[in-house]
Amino acid sequence: MDPRFRGDGPDGPPHPSFDRVAPRLDVPLATRVLLLRHGLSTYNVQGRIQGRDDDSTLTAAGEAMARRTGEALDGIRLDAVLSSPLRRAAHTAALVCGARSGAAPAVVHDDDLLEVDLEPWSGYSLQQLIERWPREERLWRTHPEQLTLQRADGSSHRPIRELHRQARRFWERLCRRHRDQTVLVVAHNAILRCVVLAALGLGPERFARLRLGNCALSVLNVQTGGDEAATVQVESFNSTVHLEPVAPGPRRGARILLLRHGETDWNRQSRFQGQIDVPLNATGRRQARQAAAFLRRSPIRRAYSSPMARPRETAELVLEHHPGVPLATCEGLLEIGHGLWEGKLEQEIQARWPRLLATWKTAPHQVEMPGPGGETIQQVSRRAVAALERIAQELDEGDTALVVAHDAVNKAVLCHLLGLSPARIWSVKQGNGGVSVIDYPEGGHGPAVVYSLNLTGHLGGVLDETAAGAL
Repeated sequence: MDPRFRGDGPDGPPHPSFDRVAPRLDVPLATRVLLLRHGLSTYNVQGRIQGRDDDSTLTAAGEAMARRTGEALDGIRLDAVLSSPLRRAAHTAALVCGARSGAAPAVVHDDDLLEVDLEPWSGYSLQQLIERWPREERLWRTHPEQLTLQRADGSSHRPIRELHRQARRFWERLCRRHRDQTVLVVAHNAILRCVVLAALGLGPERFARLRLGNCALSVLNVQTGGDEAATVQVESFNSTVHLEPVAPGPRRGARILLLRHGETDWNRQSRFQGQIDVPLNATGRRQARQAAAFLRRSPIRRAYSSPMARPRETAELVLEHHPGVPLATCEGLLEIGHGLWEGKLEQEIQARWPRLLATWKTAPHQVEMPGPGGETIQQVSRRAVAALERIAQELDEGDTALVVAHDAVNKAVLCHLLGLSPARIWSVKQGNGGVSVIDYPEGGHGPAVVYSLNLTGHLGGVLDETAAGAL
């Protein structure tokens, strides 16, 4: 069962509460945080480092992006709008609020949303960085959390580690002050990546494994019930579907488009399907066709699917836009084996296995599904991650592969790529027909970058409204 999230220390290891178990999913999640990077700026166009300097402003294209984002958010209640005080972010926030119908809360500027301090680099082009600071520029690309820079006064600072501390401070204050609210946060590339890491309890060493585009939206759902530390679900990350209804780009290296199959009747009924071969329903076929339209411009050269009917049919509908691309099936992408739970409704499982179901919802890594064929989430993670790694290693430079699988499989893979353990599968959402984009800038044998996660805007709206349902 995928119990959906409901409702509208300095640099050491993560806080223990983040790594213990998944969120308590029986408590409604009432806090939603929308993270928005500012629109295209003058320095973005010129390829110059912006950092914390305030010389860069929005371009006309950046202003249009902000207005379109405001239109996309129209109808979503906003209880608070927080913004970096730097002009490119503050202007974006004002334009977003102005493009919405009806009143919007006043924008509050927060210094903890300032962009990373890259003194003395601000204003320089990438080529100038390579010429003047070749060693530091390489470190910035590969291990930015290790970078140390010298200020004009001779003092040194570690930009990303300092920014991560700033993001943790901001996130903790947001969770205290805005419980049960919907909050729009408008800021910058680096600080928002650090906010996501801080929310998930991840350290600055994961900074280079994320990307954020101009006016990209990310949605975090937060549970703050009781006295426990806040627990977080990433509903989506780095979505620009509201700006351009096609898959994001450009990129270098190789790419995997990870897609969850469309809806089935058992998803709709919240019936545990696992490895029972349930086909798509009419809604699922429509979602698959919408995903196909979204991915139609992607240069897909390879395609892989779980051997089950629901992902295979989803993949076949996507490949109608890519004639000649063969579809291979991969056993490692099979959905989790639920054993005796398969074919049963949640209330039936609750009646017979109440403690095990409760553990599955809160600590899935402690559960082995009962009966023949029952698996643990660790077993699913090992085989799914191994399957994805084999696929990635087969890709050539410039290749894009379509991979269609299931809820638990995709969650396990994405947790691994984000640096989360299989215990955290409920921290990642996977909607029916949702697309995640995984890039391999150095090729399939190199590190992966989670470019986007659970894009569902092609199904309608900036929030994921898919059924989810049983696995």
